[in-house]
Amino acid sequence: MMRPTLAPLLGLAVTLLLTPVPQALALEGDASAPIQVEADRLVLDDQAGTAVYQGEVRIQQGSMKLQGERVEIRRNDAGQLSRAIATGGRAYIEQKPAPDADLVQGWARRIVYHVAERRLELVDQAELHKGDDTFKGGYLEYFLDRRVVQARSSAEGVEGKQRVRMTLEPEQQEGQ
Repeated sequence: MMRPTLAPLLGLAVTLLLTPVPQALALEGDASAPIQVEADRLVLDDQAGTAVYQGEVRIQQGSMKLQGERVEIRRNDAGQLSRAIATGGRAYIEQKPAPDADLVQGWARRIVYHVAERRLELVDQAELHKGDDTFKGGYLEYFLDRRVVQARSSAEGVEGKQRVRMTLEPEQQEGQ
């Protein structure tokens, strides 16, 4: 059982670690959405600027969802969220980057979100769905603002060669 004096501090620490998320990860309306975190364990290291959640981790704020067996949140020297790393058999990320944009869903053994660059890395058995389009490979990189996908069959941390595959759905013409 957590000591009563630590509970408010832990809640504040989690909030401070994740507060920059709205500007970096979510739709404008998501900024006021509550941050929900579920995990079996948490190790918070304020000096190192990390929070490591383990055990079926689920993080959600507005349209952004991040899931993995382990999720590490890192802050930079200014105390702002710099990176979120989810790992596991099949880590998952989901977000609607803009009101007019398609929902982006990604799966991989390792997912790294670089906040300042608004860039996703999906490593090993990577799969990305952007609307009806799908991309698969050993390594996928997606730039949320530019809506650019880069894919490779192999990269550091990828087991074997995983060929790049994609399915692009044609845009529907009006009246069809």
